[in-house]
Amino acid sequence: MYTQERERELIELTRRLLKELGTIKKADFEKAKVYAEKLREVIRYHDYKYYVQASPVISDYEYDQLFRALRDLEKKYPTLITPDSPTQRIPSEITGKFPVVEHLSPMLSLDNAYSEDELKEFDRRVKEAVGTDKVEYSVEPKYDGAGIALVYEDDIFRRGSTRGDGERGEEITNNLKTIKTIPLRADFSAFGIRLIEIRGEVLISKEEFKKINEERIEEGLPPFANPRNASAGSIRLQNPREVASRKLDAVVYQVSYVEPEEKAPKTHYEAVRMLHILGFKTPFPDMRVFDSIDGVISYCREWEEKRDMYPYEIDGMVIKVNNREFYEALGFTSHHPRWAIAFKFKARQATTRILSVVFQVGRVGTITPVAKLEPVQVGGVTVSSVSLFNEDFVKEKDIRVGDTVLIERAGEVIPYVVSVVKEARKGDEKPIVFPETCPSCGSKLVKLPGEVAWRCINISCPAQVMQRIRHWASREAMDIKGLGEATVKALYKRGLVKDVGDLYYLKAKDIMTIPGFAYKSAMNLTNAIEDSKNRGLDRVLYGLGIRYVGLTTAKRLVKKVKSIWDFKNITMEELTRIEDIGPIVARSIKEFFSREENWKVIEKLHKAGVKLEVEKIEREGPLKGKVFVFTGTLRCCSREKAGEIVEKLGGIFSNTVTSKTTYLVVGEDPGATKMRRADQLGIKKISEEEFLEMIKDYVDVEKLSEERKKMTLF
Repeated sequence: MYTQERERELIELTRRLLKELGTIKKADFEKAKVYAEKLREVIRYHDYKYYVQASPVISDYEYDQLFRALRDLEKKYPTLITPDSPTQRIPSEITGKFPVVEHLSPMLSLDNAYSEDELKEFDRRVKEAVGTDKVEYSVEPKYDGAGIALVYEDDIFRRGSTRGDGERGEEITNNLKTIKTIPLRADFSAFGIRLIEIRGEVLISKEEFKKINEERIEEGLPPFANPRNASAGSIRLQNPREVASRKLDAVVYQVSYVEPEEKAPKTHYEAVRMLHILGFKTPFPDMRVFDSIDGVISYCREWEEKRDMYPYEIDGMVIKVNNREFYEALGFTSHHPRWAIAFKFKARQATTRILSVVFQVGRVGTITPVAKLEPVQVGGVTVSSVSLFNEDFVKEKDIRVGDTVLIERAGEVIPYVVSVVKEARKGDEKPIVFPETCPSCGSKLVKLPGEVAWRCINISCPAQVMQRIRHWASREAMDIKGLGEATVKALYKRGLVKDVGDLYYLKAKDIMTIPGFAYKSAMNLTNAIEDSKNRGLDRVLYGLGIRYVGLTTAKRLVKKVKSIWDFKNITMEELTRIEDIGPIVARSIKEFFSREENWKVIEKLHKAGVKLEVEKIEREGPLKGKVFVFTGTLRCCSREKAGEIVEKLGGIFSNTVTSKTTYLVVGEDPGATKMRRADQLGIKKISEEEFLEMIKDYVDVEKLSEERKKMTLF
């Protein structure tokens, strides 16, 4: 799609536009018109590099700056908006229900072959129908996704639809516009094509599918059985923004209709190559053309061996007659074209028997039943256990210990129980009984209204505590540098910490018992823990890992209380009056603060000096109205301490450089991102010395530095 020279031009244009962001913002209509077209041009290029080639050449932040500049111009001058603008991928309107549209040509299924003999029979039929032994076949991966048809007219993406019944499909154009691998504009006119319909599939990568299912399981929801189901459900969601959040891909692999007809590519290989050149994601890199069925068979077997290496789930290979002129002679059945066939890989299902069920405790206390199986080979992998997800899943499928079950494994996806073979029951199978108390700590389990999962909400539960400590130390929570997963595990295994409260009673000599820690590194960790005491109540609430309480919710909570102790008596009614807190979130908060063991941890934090009160900052003082951001290491104090000083003197402390930032205070080894943003936005940068000069009349700077150096390790 892009020559090396053209790529260089676009990268140079990108840099120029980034330097001219301030000018773009102030542009009059005529200049805005020119800028808008240039912005669309570079954004399309960077979409192609990121989403199709997976090799971005600018940072996410720079991309966002370009995108915002275009969006702002179009908002300022609405007549500049074009249907193929990158800003039009996510409409503001919710679709409602989908209309039904006619495909420009029938969208049929494929006939299947499961053996080499069936492929040879397909080859015989083709040669007999076209009257020659000289037939080429193209071979490509068979994607396991949701079929779509895309219509482009005068180079613009006009319509997208589902397969439907083959003749008609649901029109889902707005949803498909959210998929970055579907160009909103493609230069078909360069090939003499005015109107074209192309076929493909919406997919979810294996990696993204795994993430989605992990999130669903954590929420107590049953996972999607396979990427195909997830893709098909996603493109039919009513809200395009929700579709966009699923991070879908689209691969196109067939040209089904062309006007004018004489401009249609002569071979299937040429057709897919054209789509690839125009910026679509296609199977072109993995397509091969063979002049014998033996070559086809060998390539299919090669892919069956390496299917797990592919980023998407594939269930076979598609073989098509390469010469499109033969299509008319070969024709169609009512079900499938006679010029194509799918060679299906071996099924990844097997039956086995459930020997027992154990219950595992997840990071946030979710109780998950796991079936132990008679080991069985599924797709070349030995499977000996399978998640049963939650109680509702077990009841819905009526799964019992001793049952024979059909399980499926798709690539790297976790094994899944498809069904129970009830016909195999002998009468001695036992129902699965869920525990009433936590298998790890013995606390009574709870199931909140509207949820399907049983949970342990004891903050000191051994099965959860290591992950809870890691969460407490995370950047968004208490930001304890040096307290990574390995260190947390080592501290817990040595009995040095049993909950987050114990962190604040650690001494350097304790930490130095962990391999890899010497005096200096132990000192750094204890200092980091000490610094975290003043993060604020919102960060404490988030760090405690209360179900459904993210950082935004925590910030809203602290606006309604004076200290953490107010949560002892807060009512459901008071909680639900807070913005964006509904009954489910309120019940979770109430349940957490009703547990005696949780209050014991909070008492530890209080005695250690962790700030659990809300400090009401009056925005008055010498720094009033000024916004400070710090980067790098300060010699006088931690950045958090510097932020506290700023707020006490009436200023605003922020972690992010924006157009509202007044000063970026630069310490040692500053962050490149903040420095770059400050340059782009024209934010004034000052040294630590200049900052101290500003506050020296109000703060004892020497004492501040002494406190920084003070060591309370032994």
